[in-house]
Amino acid sequence: MSDEHNPKFMSCAGHPFIQTPNLDRLASRGTRFSQAYTCSPICVPARAAFATGRYVHEVGFWDNADAYDGSVPSWHHALRQAGHRATSIGKLHFRGQPGDDHGWSEEILPMHVIDGIGDIKGLVRSNIPVRRGGDKMAKLAGPGESTYTRYDRKIGDAACAWLQERAQQPDDKPWVLFVSMVAPHFPLTAPTPWYEHYAALDLPMPKLYDPAVRPHHPYTDEYARVVDYGSHFHNDQDVRRAIAGYCGLVSFMDEQMGQVLAALDQTGMRDDTLVIYTSDHGDNLGARGLWGKSTLYEESAGVPMILAGPGIPAGQVLAEPVSHVDCAVTILQAAAAPALAQASGQSLTELAQGATAHRPVLSEYHAIGCTGGATLLRHGSFKYCHYVDHPAQLFDLAVDPEELQDLATNPAHRETLLACEAALRRVLNPDEVDHRAKQRQQDLLAAHGGRDAALARGDLGFTPAPGTEAAFN
Repeated sequence: MSDEHNPKFMSCAGHPFIQTPNLDRLASRGTRFSQAYTCSPICVPARAAFATGRYVHEVGFWDNADAYDGSVPSWHHALRQAGHRATSIGKLHFRGQPGDDHGWSEEILPMHVIDGIGDIKGLVRSNIPVRRGGDKMAKLAGPGESTYTRYDRKIGDAACAWLQERAQQPDDKPWVLFVSMVAPHFPLTAPTPWYEHYAALDLPMPKLYDPAVRPHHPYTDEYARVVDYGSHFHNDQDVRRAIAGYCGLVSFMDEQMGQVLAALDQTGMRDDTLVIYTSDHGDNLGARGLWGKSTLYEESAGVPMILAGPGIPAGQVLAEPVSHVDCAVTILQAAAAPALAQASGQSLTELAQGATAHRPVLSEYHAIGCTGGATLLRHGSFKYCHYVDHPAQLFDLAVDPEELQDLATNPAHRETLLACEAALRRVLNPDEVDHRAKQRQQDLLAAHGGRDAALARGDLGFTPAPGTEAAFN
């Protein structure tokens, strides 16, 4: 798993200039799901849903101050209980407090939320002030090394060493290794060779970046106001510097993942190992003037998803919508371990082999920068976005994959809009879910000293790498 990898930024996905040769090779020997989604376009809830195989509204880890604590069974718990070795290396973004059992046999180089409580300022969901530290997105973009790139190098080295050790100590029990890197999450400081490679190109400006053509919706307008990334990009040069940094981090991440995949080859374990590549969520990267994640657009809520290994059709691209809840089912099936009792997903292996999908695909957001819940539902070729406080959006991705035309107010699509809303309400009640999320957030806010205490604590911008001191703004 990577962090914040926009699914469009892979050459196997058709990107015109990004270099991802290792992910491309993985896709060529397996199946790439071209319409895959995070369960929430922000780190902590996304990773809790990935761990448990259940949607955010089902498990109740809502935002970056409400981290997974092991209280809901995960696929790692299930593997360990079946006697299998389940190891994580790298970022988890769980609570990580003494006594928490996240389900792993071992955690190597883990990154958890800061102080076990995370970003408590994100618990404030009304009259939300502008966050401090928004300048870091633009200011830190450029060539060099960061605490994150150094951390990812350690993760890659540790994963290679783990595989080599495992190959020397074979047994009959299946094993699962979860390798989780932080690139291309900002800071957008990319190793110099990669940054310079992209900076030398004639980089195009992001889609709909020009203020004269940007679409406006009250949800994204409020998010942009609160995180305040955009005001620190003063000219096109600043924007292109950020894009070069992001692209450099994507290629750097691909390089690190490639070393891990090479170690799998060198140890002779590739042919009987199932590999899943995904990211916790995407990144808007300037499209529509938006930066960071947290929106329901494809750039943010979409994720890469590649499945390769025994029995997986090679070179296949499937447009069937999938999501992170499908990963838990897939992993446990591959290890011949008992399924989770309440898992919401469907096996990616079976879908790759031609099975018919029979569960909803949705993504939710109840966190930083929004006053009301937002939920995405795929309904055939349509993508329906429901907002508790704001008008809905509707896109037909079959004819409009770049989401340039919102059909929600088009009379010709009124019946489709109503059908999508009805389909969503068969899965959840948006108002009830919004109420539950806000009640939990109010309880947590009170436990941390209330609104004033949360605002006074300040903003991190991004979770510090292990061994790095937190710097609040």
